[in-house]
Amino acid sequence: MHPWWKDAVFYQIYPRSFQDTNGDGRGDIPGIISRLDALVKLGVTALWLSPLYPSPDADNGYDIADYCDIDPRNGTLADFDELVAQAGARGIRIIMDLVINHTSNEHPWFQASRRREAPYDDYYIWRPAKADGKPPNNWTGFFMGSTWQWDEVRGEYYLHLFDPKQPDLNYHNPAVIAEVEKVMNFWLDRGVAGFRCDVITMLYKTSLKDGSGIPILRGIENYKTQEGNHEILRQWHRDVWGPRGAFTVGEAGLVTLDEARDLSLPDRGELDLIFYFDHLEVDRLLSRYGPKPFNAAELLRRFTSWQQGLDWNAVYFENHDQPRIVSHYGDDGRYWAMSAKLLAVLLLTLRGTPFLFQGQEIGMTNAGFTSLDQLDDIESHNVDGLLKSFHLPRRLRWWIIRNSSRDNARTPMQWSAGPGAGFTTGTPWLRANANTNWLNYDAQDDDPDSVLNFYRRVLQWRRGCEPVMSGNFEPVYSDRAVLAYRRATDDGQACTIWLNMSGKVRRPKPLGAQAGRIVLSNSGRPELDGTLQPWEALVVAGN
Repeated sequence: MHPWWKDAVFYQIYPRSFQDTNGDGRGDIPGIISRLDALVKLGVTALWLSPLYPSPDADNGYDIADYCDIDPRNGTLADFDELVAQAGARGIRIIMDLVINHTSNEHPWFQASRRREAPYDDYYIWRPAKADGKPPNNWTGFFMGSTWQWDEVRGEYYLHLFDPKQPDLNYHNPAVIAEVEKVMNFWLDRGVAGFRCDVITMLYKTSLKDGSGIPILRGIENYKTQEGNHEILRQWHRDVWGPRGAFTVGEAGLVTLDEARDLSLPDRGELDLIFYFDHLEVDRLLSRYGPKPFNAAELLRRFTSWQQGLDWNAVYFENHDQPRIVSHYGDDGRYWAMSAKLLAVLLLTLRGTPFLFQGQEIGMTNAGFTSLDQLDDIESHNVDGLLKSFHLPRRLRWWIIRNSSRDNARTPMQWSAGPGAGFTTGTPWLRANANTNWLNYDAQDDDPDSVLNFYRRVLQWRRGCEPVMSGNFEPVYSDRAVLAYRRATDDGQACTIWLNMSGKVRRPKPLGAQAGRIVLSNSGRPELDGTLQPWEALVVAGN
């Protein structure tokens, strides 16, 4: 049977930044409901909701204090049920963000565990200090520094791969696995279609021995995509996801292609899709914080590896952890509109299920922050502390962080001009981008040449283009600025996508010999002439 999610268009909503209805400066569930028709008009058929659960907000909701409720700042369970019903009436499915590597340290499970209360005593990973009082091992985490935090109440250290307020659950304990099954069934009973599974490849810690290698993420070889992790996923697929027809997409940072296959091959019975990061790191030396020159040929090489290496891809450029793609791989200055449209063509002609992030459809840019004080993101502040420990001057530290901070994607959705960006009548929890005065949904909604209406047209065209919806992926040409690939079905339907990812006119020789009809472009040109204009995207039908 052809699964529904292969034909879906997903749209990620970061609730606190999407639409506020009560003036408190934070988005809420009624705000999501109020914008459903706009999403239908775009062509969205499924929503991924970032966490709505009660949370102390050490990491913007990814530190959960109760898995089976809604944070009052986001609304109520009744509001959520209404959202599911209203979305369903419009043909839109909903998946929840399932954050289960860790909880908040304010979760009742953790509070009971630190007091050694049964049955929660072994729900987290506790270890005594070494003889010299130091942490149990030398691991370092994703938010910099040691992964161990001393707890005075219990008199032991607990493990946290992320913030100290996000203690890791102990997946050697079958009771923890069963608790998570209860959580999944709770939301499936309320009508959700599945889950985006946060850092899902790091649940199972095979060993707590010292790590090797460089100080950053030391110890990762002891917990990334371990066999125990695969066993847990297979159990959940067998007990919950499979029987209930639940869709799953897992965040799988740092995975290799072989590891990705093991996570997502249908006959293994684990996840349906995974989010990998390789295609977003062409111009990065180390994660998001080490820039290097962009190379289109390298981007095509990486796309080819994953497009041909996996049966089906989750294709995306943006989410709540990534800077805006038009500021990353595009040109958010002179060629803002052309490059935003080119990136739409690139994303929506790849083989797989597309995931858009709120604001991507109007070409939202990085936020234009001018100082660290304007950032809320805990990761950014921790990176600054790490760089400071290396004696980097403040100006250099800010240059590294400014364009890579996760807050670039978290500014309020730009619905209209004005101080609150049409997002809130109050003071936004994170300041809106100053360019909302001209870059906003209302300004683009009725403009036939806008980025928004280009996304709408491409999404509509895509549904009727069989090579794009189901065809194979073949590289055709690449150099430092241009890439081209072919999508073709077994019965001979085909199209070739040409992309000039630079601000200069390019004349790739194979394009001059290309024959066929232009079926989609971001420039409106009627025919081929052997050139690609700055940031031009062409889709040419035929072989």
